[in-house]
Amino acid sequence: MTNIQRVLITKQGRKFYAKDLNQDLHTQYGYIKKDDLKKANEGDLIKSNTNKEFYIFSPAFIDVYKKIKRDAQIIPLKDIGLIIAETGINKESKILDAGSGSGALSCFLASLAKEVVTYEIREDFIEIVKSNIEFLGLKNIKIKNKNIYEEIDERSIDVVTLDVPEPWKALDNCARALNSGGFLVSYSPSIPQVADFVNALRNNENYVYIKTIELIEREWEVEERKVRPKSKGIGHSGFLSFARKVA
Repeated sequence: MTNIQRVLITKQGRKFYAKDLNQDLHTQYGYIKKDDLKKANEGDLIKSNTNKEFYIFSPAFIDVYKKIKRDAQIIPLKDIGLIIAETGINKESKILDAGSGSGALSCFLASLAKEVVTYEIREDFIEIVKSNIEFLGLKNIKIKNKNIYEEIDERSIDVVTLDVPEPWKALDNCARALNSGGFLVSYSPSIPQVADFVNALRNNENYVYIKTIELIEREWEVEERKVRPKSKGIGHSGFLSFARKVA
């Protein structure tokens, strides 16, 4: 379970985490006394010993999520948001995720969906995912040591997400698992993977191919009349291809 007790945010948006309320919290802006951390109410403005101001809150899911363990490259939030928007994932959704990696996608989806099952073939990644599930306090997610190319146990699935090297090899298995009208989403870092996946989709009578998207995120700096894009942003992360089960 998460050990983050409070979140502190400066007026400039810098975020700090207090894990132990029995100790002072030290930051680059000075330290905040443990007594102030304990007695502060939600949204209170407290000060460090250098008079720097912080707003204090209990952690939201996204605050804790950003502190999960990472080993394999994770799918960034911009792409997770697009998956949710395009498939309509909600509290009634049953999801199968393959290629768990560090578990970032499956854990985030579990915070919204009814049930998530995630497949991973590497034991070292499985241990990281288990740790992140416990850290986030999620009860509706299971991880299995399984290869989605070989077999899928689950049925009546609403959304399948694939983050695997050869997603076209899983098409028939995914078709057996998905509900009619269910969504299949593949996340691939390279265009050759996308081409092979989409071409296989078009030759498979179980699916209708919808689209492939690359989402670029560019953050802007806004300060008085100085408004400009920041020089560093999130460029290419991966391509998302969407299909629906029709037969």
